[in-house]
Amino acid sequence: MSDSVEPSTTESTGLAVDVLVIGWGKGGKTLARTLGSSGTRVALVEQSESMIGGTCINVACVPTKTLIHQAAVKPEATPPAEWFTTSVEARDALIGKLNTRNRELVEEAPDAVIVMGKAAFLDPHTVEVTQGEDRLRITADTIVINTGTVPAGPPIPGADSPRVHDSTTIQHASPFPERLAIVGGGYIGLEFADMFAGFGSEVTVIDPGERILPREDDDIAAGVTEHLEAAGVTLVRTEDGHAVEAEAVLLAVGRSATTAGLGLGRAGVEVDERGFVRVDDTLRTSAEHIFAVGDINGGPQFTYVSLDDHRIVAGQLTGDGTRRRSDRAAVPNTMFLTPPLSRVGINEQQARAEGRGVLVAAKPVAQIAAMPRPKILGNPTGMIKFVADPDTRELLGATVWCVDSQEVINLLALAMRAHVTVDALRDGIWTHPSSTEALNEVLGELRPLTV
Repeated sequence: MSDSVEPSTTESTGLAVDVLVIGWGKGGKTLARTLGSSGTRVALVEQSESMIGGTCINVACVPTKTLIHQAAVKPEATPPAEWFTTSVEARDALIGKLNTRNRELVEEAPDAVIVMGKAAFLDPHTVEVTQGEDRLRITADTIVINTGTVPAGPPIPGADSPRVHDSTTIQHASPFPERLAIVGGGYIGLEFADMFAGFGSEVTVIDPGERILPREDDDIAAGVTEHLEAAGVTLVRTEDGHAVEAEAVLLAVGRSATTAGLGLGRAGVEVDERGFVRVDDTLRTSAEHIFAVGDINGGPQFTYVSLDDHRIVAGQLTGDGTRRRSDRAAVPNTMFLTPPLSRVGINEQQARAEGRGVLVAAKPVAQIAAMPRPKILGNPTGMIKFVADPDTRELLGATVWCVDSQEVINLLALAMRAHVTVDALRDGIWTHPSSTEALNEVLGELRPLTV
């Protein structure tokens, strides 16, 4: 609890605030700090000390990308288990610092209070927080649900074995798995496959699809398949009936909502068939004064989307209230392979499915003469593809699989939102040597898509 907070209390409620945030994800913690620094009394409830700061910094984006980087720079002479232990220690040290700083950021807000414990609604404006034998009732004018998601646990016999992991526990796998089986070939599964192959594991990915990355273009999926197989990853379809032997198993089959136990029915908050909270375009739930931000509202499960959720809710509470989810355009995403694979907008596959007349350009990174940076770094793997409108000459989408793609894709997303033409991007003056220079060459090769 922040020392400067003087919450109003009553015998029946325990604590009364203007805004109650349940869960410490990106959107929730930013709301708590922002509102709590501007005269609004805010309570932020979190059930776990290990999750202060939210999923991203504790068990997802930051720790996994730390391990991915460590795997990519593994000294050849260092034994895999030894380097993995060193890498996990570096991961834990970083996360400990971020966890501490995130607590401080909320505590520094003069009108914000932190409450540790598990929250459950008693009625539309009252939540009871339980921690051991202690109970605290909090009433609030506005409530924000920000409880996030957890790794999905499919009903598979033996899934409760200590050697069967989810995306959280695998980060501290002990002993180091010399052979690792991964169930699920989505973004999470493939990131861990690339990571553990880098550490030195013999990795097998088991997936029901005919090929990995079904939403990506065939040439991109084929390239990623070749890359993974070259790294020592075996890709197996479940229909093929392979028997896979491994010291550890990672179940990477998606994430589930965390609404069970919140007592949402008592608050009049509706959920969908998957358990995610239903919201409108301003993130209001079926209860007018209750919002849901971040993964729990069933939207794209990205930290930066949760941050944008906070802007929408803040606008409803203290701003002009004009921002909407439907305002979002050209939202990029990245799968952190080595090198990373980034996307924004539509790809060739989608353009064909929609029967759209578009311009397309594609080129393997190793063949892009104007882009020496990947070669300098010793990793010319990948491909860059663009889809553009032939009439407006604006970019409709991009797939960027190369060194620095997580940065280049942000530039392209901004260009799409600002309606910058492909000609302006093609003729841009970019620093050298940089990955952005690929735009000069590849965009000069746009041609009509042939059906």
